[in-house]
Amino acid sequence: MQRLAAFLRALFALTLFGVAGGQARAGSVVASPHAVTTLAAETSAVAPGSTLWVAVVQQLDKGWHTYWRNPGDAGEPTAIRWSLPPGWRAGDIVWPAPHRLPVGPIMNYGYEGQVVLPVPIEVPANAKAGSQATLSATVDYLVCAEVCVPGSATVDLTVPVVAGTPPVDPASGPEIAATLASAPKPSGLNARFQIAGSRLSLAVVGPPLAAAAAQDAYFYPYGETLIDHGKPETIERGPHGLTLTMTAGEAFAKGAAPSQATGVLSLDGKAYEVSATSGPPPEGSGGLGPPAQAGAGAEVGALALAVGGAFLGGLILNLMPCVFPILSMKAVALAGHAGETARARSHGLAFLGGVVVSFLGLALALQAARATGEAVGWGFQLQSPVAVALLGLVMLAAALNLSGLFEIGTSAQGLGAGLASRGDLVGSAFTGVLAVVVAAPCTAPFMGPALGFALTESAPVALTVFLALGLGFAAPFTLLSLSPALVSRLPRPGPWMDVLRKTLAFPMYGAAAWLAWVLAQQTGPEGLARMLAAAVILAFAAWLFGMGQRRSAIGRDARAIGLEGGAAVCVAAAVALAAIGIGPADGGAAHAAPAPTGLPEQPWSPERLAALRATRTPVLVNFTAAWCVTCQVNERVVFSAGEVARAFRRAGAVYLVADWTRRDGAIARALSDQGRIGVPLYLVYGADGGPPRVLPQLLTAGLVAQALDHAASNR
Repeated sequence: MQRLAAFLRALFALTLFGVAGGQARAGSVVASPHAVTTLAAETSAVAPGSTLWVAVVQQLDKGWHTYWRNPGDAGEPTAIRWSLPPGWRAGDIVWPAPHRLPVGPIMNYGYEGQVVLPVPIEVPANAKAGSQATLSATVDYLVCAEVCVPGSATVDLTVPVVAGTPPVDPASGPEIAATLASAPKPSGLNARFQIAGSRLSLAVVGPPLAAAAAQDAYFYPYGETLIDHGKPETIERGPHGLTLTMTAGEAFAKGAAPSQATGVLSLDGKAYEVSATSGPPPEGSGGLGPPAQAGAGAEVGALALAVGGAFLGGLILNLMPCVFPILSMKAVALAGHAGETARARSHGLAFLGGVVVSFLGLALALQAARATGEAVGWGFQLQSPVAVALLGLVMLAAALNLSGLFEIGTSAQGLGAGLASRGDLVGSAFTGVLAVVVAAPCTAPFMGPALGFALTESAPVALTVFLALGLGFAAPFTLLSLSPALVSRLPRPGPWMDVLRKTLAFPMYGAAAWLAWVLAQQTGPEGLARMLAAAVILAFAAWLFGMGQRRSAIGRDARAIGLEGGAAVCVAAAVALAAIGIGPADGGAAHAAPAPTGLPEQPWSPERLAALRATRTPVLVNFTAAWCVTCQVNERVVFSAGEVARAFRRAGAVYLVADWTRRDGAIARALSDQGRIGVPLYLVYGADGGPPRVLPQLLTAGLVAQALDHAASNR
């Protein structure tokens, strides 16, 4: 049946471009899966020294498409390799205006139905009249629907060389002429572009636009990284033109903004080639002037909303289970300063400083990584197995300290009371740093949109939002330490503190065990075994150090110094084992944990999501990570519920899991497309093909079931 369909398509192509005696011999026809390719000329012959327009013509199956010179978010443009007689030269493809080809959250540009790609062929002046010339073209293309099929076809065309003006080929000439006439070309348009944060404004004026309706205006950039293709373009009409506002692409994020913005402006069924330079918008374009003035009120409002959301998210972070072990250490320390208002205040401010500096440092690290083109997001520090292993050892050391195996600040080094006090403040600041590192993956409900906004804006805006996040996170403990009335109500130091301190060691052991589990997901049993070996060495070092401290309390001797020196060597060995033995060489691919939900899941990919959406299948995408505590709670409590499983079966929905435990650029870009920089993120795509519904980060089984039922209701 497929062979018969291919034969009929080839017969149709031969009929379309005809055969005429004494004229150009009809080009060969290649029928491939989903595309029939042939070569046609505008004229039935060619004169010496002239230009012959030859077109690659493809007839695509219904529902299939090929791609424009800039394919958008995915795909490959059609390429032509020529084989011509000596002295004959082929120019560039004249690309017709493309169409938008949305597939889920991504946007592609290309063609459907019949595709005509004209190319100018320069004929040498010494071409001999009465001879014939055979032109051959190898066409490489990608044809896609729910799946993509690469294709290649070699087609040829023989044209006679004549002494006079050759006649137009009656079969193919009008079609090629119409394609050339409607192709985008310069039309005296005046265009300027501006960048303001994440927004790129393109202002265009000129006589062709004066009477245009412009409701369907769209800009197709020549550069693949100029804009974020999947984001919408908004239109502002002016008396002499219009202004399109788009989301800037990676070309601007890398810090080297292009000097020109070139592409095709399509509106009212016509297409114009646009070449814009940087500068204020031309008069009458509907633009709002320089970036500093553009939407100033909206900018301030968005920033205020982001700052408020970040501060509230920081407050909520204190309630997350991953942060509790760290804050418990500070609670014990603050209780030890009950009645000492000045010291309590100093420790609160030191903790605040550690938190704020750490959040600003993370912001700068994210900005720097993104400026170099890396796709990273919130919680990126726990995507490194080495960072996870070292942080686990720090947690273990803190737990051993709380258990009394050794003491911080009471070593037999004889530092003196003043220096020990200074060490306490340094310890408070370090606790703030440690709290931020551990808290970062526990994204609070208000943090995702705020941080997504921050990292799409300028560095000062991003730092302002991260500062608000740090202030919110540190606020409860710092305000407690700054309030003499609250500090005075804390119980006085006594034997109970030692019991509480040793009790609070166990959440720290739990944090170390959790990090070991995260490492196992990243590196498998090999990396976990090496971390456990490093943990044993570190525990031995802590025991040696504690032995040295106890001997020093009786009286310093050479054995105490030797024990402390041995402890230092063991600590160095444990850190070296974690830093060198655990890494990409051992865990280049993430080892996925068994699905805790019981739902049949599939790994997420942009291609898999696009294929499911093309068949109108409801989809729930779970962007998750092993180090994300909120993610794990949702998966074990909500997604494992029978109500959710029944909703999946009713809806006929597919469950896709995007596992971000290890760094993955595709997942980071998908999060960025939704204005997020971290997990969890839950997207439900309906059968109607519309944009996804974003679920809250804290889920219930009823909420998920309701979203799935709604996704299937428009099938």
